[in-house]
Amino acid sequence: MNGYDENRRRFLTKLGLTLGVTLTGTKVMQGEQAPASIETGLSAEQKAFMDNYEKWMDNFIEVIKFQKKDPNDLGNNMKIVALSEEAKTFQQELIGYMKDDNFARHYMVATERMTLTI
Repeated sequence: MNGYDENRRRFLTKLGLTLGVTLTGTKVMQGEQAPASIETGLSAEQKAFMDNYEKWMDNFIEVIKFQKKDPNDLGNNMKIVALSEEAKTFQQELIGYMKDDNFARHYMVATERMTLTI
């Protein structure tokens, strides 16, 4: 098994355990929403980063959806290039945050919707 498969397996195991605990919590079963700080467990800096990154993902998802309909639209293709360049600005900060298992789980869940669109 290569390193990627091992990390993915470890992540999915942790995610499953986290979701299992969350789903059995009393507040969740009663339909109450936990406060954001408990729900995510992210630091203020990590939360700000994810808020910004999720806005970027929303924009990226929209241009990808449009590209699937019209792959030859020059304006949309230019937006994809610009958003791809913008993603490079997140890289260093993201690498640092990914060392935190809790952040990594949150990031993987958040990016799943983009992965499904692409």
